[in-house]
Amino acid sequence: MNSAPVKVAIVGASGYSGEELVRLLLNHPHAELTAVTSRQYAGQTVAQIFPKFASHPKSKALRFSEPNSELLATQAQIVFLALPHGVAAEYAIPLLQLGCQVIDLSADFRLRSAEVYKEFYAHDHPAPELLQKAVYGLPEVYREKIKEASLIASPGCYPTSILLPLIPLLKAKLIKPTGIIANSMSGVSGAGRKADVDYLFVECNESVRPYGLPKHRHLSEIEQELGTAAGEPVTMQFTPHLIPVNRGILTTLYAAPTDNFSTADEMTALGERISACYRSAYANEPFVRVLEGKALPDTKNVVGTNVAEIAWRLDPRTGRLIIMSAEDNIVKGASGQAVQSMNILCGFPETAGLL
Repeated sequence: MNSAPVKVAIVGASGYSGEELVRLLLNHPHAELTAVTSRQYAGQTVAQIFPKFASHPKSKALRFSEPNSELLATQAQIVFLALPHGVAAEYAIPLLQLGCQVIDLSADFRLRSAEVYKEFYAHDHPAPELLQKAVYGLPEVYREKIKEASLIASPGCYPTSILLPLIPLLKAKLIKPTGIIANSMSGVSGAGRKADVDYLFVECNESVRPYGLPKHRHLSEIEQELGTAAGEPVTMQFTPHLIPVNRGILTTLYAAPTDNFSTADEMTALGERISACYRSAYANEPFVRVLEGKALPDTKNVVGTNVAEIAWRLDPRTGRLIIMSAEDNIVKGASGQAVQSMNILCGFPETAGLL
C-alpha cells in the first residue's frame, strides 16, 4: 500500500450522495480530497455550502469549481461521479481517456446491455463501448474484479438492499429463481436533492406511498445480478415506497425455497442450510450483519453507517422464506459503498474511513 494519500475528486458534490462523499473523504485516513465540483456553487467553499464541515481545516480552503475533465485529471487519480444518469457518462469517457480511475454512482454503467439500458432509461446509452469494461461495485460479490477496475459502477440503493440477501441463496440453489417479490421502503433523500412537489415536506410528511410501478428502473440491475447468481434469467416483482424519514431503506423479500418444509424436521434442516449459506457468504464481511435469534432489521441501527442488516424467517403456513434487510440509502446504498470500492481498488483496509 502506498503511504502517500491518493488524490480524489467528486463531480457533483452538492447533492446528498455528493455531500456524504465529502464527509467520508475529508476524514479518510488514506485519501486527500483535492477537488469538488458544482455548477451551482462554483467559487464557494465547502464550509460555506456545508457548514457542518466548517470545523475541518480543509473545508475553508477547498472551493467548488465548474466540472472540467482535463483539470480534474491533473488534480486527482480517482474521480467519483455523483451525477444523474445520462450525465455521468459525459465525464467518465474523457476522465478514463486521461488516465483517471472512475467510480460512478449513477446508473450509467451498471448494466451490461445497452438495449436493456434503453428499455429502462428511455434513451440510448451514451457510451455502450464501456459497458463491458465496467465492474459492478458490490464489494461482497465482486471484490476481486474491483481490485483491477478502472471504471466501477456503484450499485443503486434499492438493488443493494435486495441483492445482498438474495445472491447467496440463489447461488446455493436454496430458493427458486421464479416468483420473488420485493417490497421496499425508502427515505425521501433517495429521490435526491431537488425541488420537486412530490418531495416537499408537506407532501411527504405523515404519508406513505408506492411509486415506480410496475417497472422501476432499478429492476434492470436487480434482475441482471440475480440472473447471474442463479445462472438463468430472473424476473421479479418490485414495489418501492416513499416513507417520511430522511434516510434509510427497509426491504422485505418473499421467495419460495427449493425444498419443501412440511414437517418440523424439514423446516429445521432447511433453516440450518440457510444459516450456513449466510455464514459462508458474510461471516467475514465487515459491512453485512446477519441477525440471529429474534432480532429483525431496523433502519435506526444502520443509518449513518455502511452496514446492511439481514434477517430471515421461514413461514410454514405459506411455505415461503421471508427475508428482510435494512441499510442507509446514502451510505451503504451509495457513497459509503463507493468509498468501500475505492479502498479495495487502492489496497487500503476495506473499512478505512467507514467505521
